[in-house]
Amino acid sequence: MASTDPVFLEKLAQVPQILAELNLDAWLIFVRETSAVHDPSLDVVVGTQVTWPSAFLLTRTGERYAIVGSLDRANLESLGLWPEITGYVGGITDDLRRLLSRLDPRTIAINVSEDDPTADGLTVGMHRILLKALDGTPYGDRLTSSGALIASLRGRKTALERERIRRACRTTTDIFAAVTPKLRPGMTEREFAATIVEAMHRAGATETAWDPEQCPAVFTGPDSAGAHAGPTDRRIERGHIVNVDFGVRQDGYCSDLQRTWYVLRDGEEHAPDAVQRGFDTILESIRAGARAMRPGKTGAEIDDVVRGYVTARGYDEYPHGTGHPIGRVAHDGGGGLLPRWERYGATPFVPLEVGQCYTIEPRLTVPGHGIATCEDIVVVEEDGARFLSESQERLWLVR
Repeated sequence: MASTDPVFLEKLAQVPQILAELNLDAWLIFVRETSAVHDPSLDVVVGTQVTWPSAFLLTRTGERYAIVGSLDRANLESLGLWPEITGYVGGITDDLRRLLSRLDPRTIAINVSEDDPTADGLTVGMHRILLKALDGTPYGDRLTSSGALIASLRGRKTALERERIRRACRTTTDIFAAVTPKLRPGMTEREFAATIVEAMHRAGATETAWDPEQCPAVFTGPDSAGAHAGPTDRRIERGHIVNVDFGVRQDGYCSDLQRTWYVLRDGEEHAPDAVQRGFDTILESIRAGARAMRPGKTGAEIDDVVRGYVTARGYDEYPHGTGHPIGRVAHDGGGGLLPRWERYGATPFVPLEVGQCYTIEPRLTVPGHGIATCEDIVVVEEDGARFLSESQERLWLVR
């Protein structure tokens, strides 16, 4: 993270308005040894790591305060993001109590959430330390979850954030274009994945969007390992559908795209009707979902549209959500285009907001051939969703 990166100031500028909207007086980020136990909010508004127990307090009137160990102070000052920094030696409690007493916030958001991992950065141990530090003050009873705050802050992508996501998408689609002529029957999933990684490095990208053991993910044929598995030694055969799930992290922001190929059998000039129909269903369902997206709608409503389109064409329901937020990480914080399933908690009901960026990624099985899927990225605007990624408009054929 760089102190000169203007994204930090853009995100810090959003905090007071969101706090006011949610009737919160302050947001407290309470962390220690962040290179080992990392609160995702550090990457959005803090801009560096810390060692000793540290408190970052942001208020609805725009003030920003940091209380850090004395040896962390110089590094934090060099960023230029925190106007008032207190360094301590013996312990954080006295300085934290003095600051809260001076400001007297009625509500203090802390990073605990049952539904959103990016809003759940406060560990159990640090929560106990915080409550002990606030014992005998009224502030322990004024703590509340920062879940809604972080959902809006991470979700409302600035113009610069959206442009970085778009550029990461462009790099990824350029990589897909570069490797498509190299895809051949007889290659293993691992070999094709290595071809993608080689193309990524040639494109100047150095980091995949998630764990490189699973990115790129390559799946071929009807008996592939399935989503979230890494590439295997399974060979690509004629008659297989091949799909890839891949993204890069570029300038601090991620892409996450999926593309589909069909490997022609001897004598075939086109994909079989079942394969083509499956692929067309995926494309049409993605477009239907994008058309349905409006500020104020919930992710569950968009999931209904896309999932319903696929099942109405006679395909089984896919066993995952329709889409997730994307930003500094591939699965960014906030809501999602998700079904009303227990595992997603309250996240399917988070309203869409202008500036949020989501993937749309339905899938379906074509018996005997494999999985048809595409994944694209859109940004929510006032009158609908706009694609940030260049879509796959046709099934790619391998001869």
